[in-house]
Amino acid sequence: MPAIVLVGAQWGDEGKGKITDVLAAEADQVVRFQGGNNAGHTIVVNGEQRILHMIPSGILHGNTVCAIASGVVLDPFVLFEEIDALAASGTPVSCERLRISRGATIILPLHREIDRLREEARGDTRLGTTLRGVGPAYEDTHGRVSVTVADLCDRDRLAARLVVVAREKEPLLAALGGEIPDWDALADSLAVLGERIRPYVDQVGARVRQALAAGGRVLFEGAQGTMLDVKHGSYPYVTSSHTTAGAACTGTGIGPTAIDRVVGVAKAYTTRVGGGPMPTELVESTGDHLREVGREYGATTGRPRRCGWLDLPALRYAVAINGIDGIFLTKLDVFSGLDSVRVCTAYRVDGEEVTDFPHLADDLARVEPVWAELPGWHEPLGDERAFHELPARARDYIRYVARALEVAVVGVSVGPAREQILFLEDVWPPSRRPQSGILRPMPRPLHR
Repeated sequence: MPAIVLVGAQWGDEGKGKITDVLAAEADQVVRFQGGNNAGHTIVVNGEQRILHMIPSGILHGNTVCAIASGVVLDPFVLFEEIDALAASGTPVSCERLRISRGATIILPLHREIDRLREEARGDTRLGTTLRGVGPAYEDTHGRVSVTVADLCDRDRLAARLVVVAREKEPLLAALGGEIPDWDALADSLAVLGERIRPYVDQVGARVRQALAAGGRVLFEGAQGTMLDVKHGSYPYVTSSHTTAGAACTGTGIGPTAIDRVVGVAKAYTTRVGGGPMPTELVESTGDHLREVGREYGATTGRPRRCGWLDLPALRYAVAINGIDGIFLTKLDVFSGLDSVRVCTAYRVDGEEVTDFPHLADDLARVEPVWAELPGWHEPLGDERAFHELPARARDYIRYVARALEVAVVGVSVGPAREQILFLEDVWPPSRRPQSGILRPMPRPLHR
């Protein structure tokens, strides 16, 4: 080992792509374990911005092997658009560098159509999905009618699976007013992609287990954020997968004892895209300041993000259910120029102060934030590479967050570029020595 799980601690868009990219420099493997191309991870290297939707963020490091695990829903059309774009920009993605699980579910064009039709039918109650077909693809996974990567690589097997899909989806598409696909044409286009994807296909779970047993460093990259978890997020305004740390095990195929550390990523403030309650949302000029200075527009959809102050009850909840033992605090530089900043320390519900996070949307919509106000700073950030170089009030803000969460802030991002990060402690835990293979002696029986 060691193995680190990196998760978003808010409603997504926390900066996980950048942190994954930085930590991947010391990783043997980076594994994407859930989600689909509804997440966009942004990385800035040498002034050039790269946005990755399907391929793990470690791909920009030449010696790091990246893997897409079976817990991911994979759009093969988007995958190869991304591979081709990386190759055109000077980063070829060989099958030695990228491995794809045979068990990953395929996002079909009809999944995107179903996603769109449902959102249109919801009207004012729409969930705000990215319309990438991720939710319908996960439904097929749990309904046991999905097409997998393994199916894509076998023309006869693919045809048989599409018969099952057609039987399930034609009535639904008709009820929603959608068009029935040309199944033969779909099979032909998927078979072409199957031939291209074949060299990348592997038993990802087994490879990861082998790497961990040999003492390799593995970084598990999550998509979206804790508050979007399908069961533990602000339901129903959530994504369709488990975004919490436990999904690294179920999505990859490793045991929970294989994980050495869970690291969370959180912005110095809070953002959210789409519908659903957000207790600390700002709808005035300060929110506009955070949005414009922080460039808070979705990497996948381009939609403006809702912005608000830091929400400590939500963050404490994220720490608890993920088992987070270290936090990266991102976008601290966005606060430069503010006279003061606020932090939500608790909620008030029916006149009573509470610190627990009520994750169901109807309950969350009833809370009122309890505020603490801290002094801001005007010095611009971006060139600092050590904690003592930060303005005193910025250092105080970091200390305040760490004390409030009772979790170490292990790093701080002060700009979008790869090098604009301060490490406050070593993130990778010490490597464990791999098992020698010698059987452990049986314990002696207790004498009565």
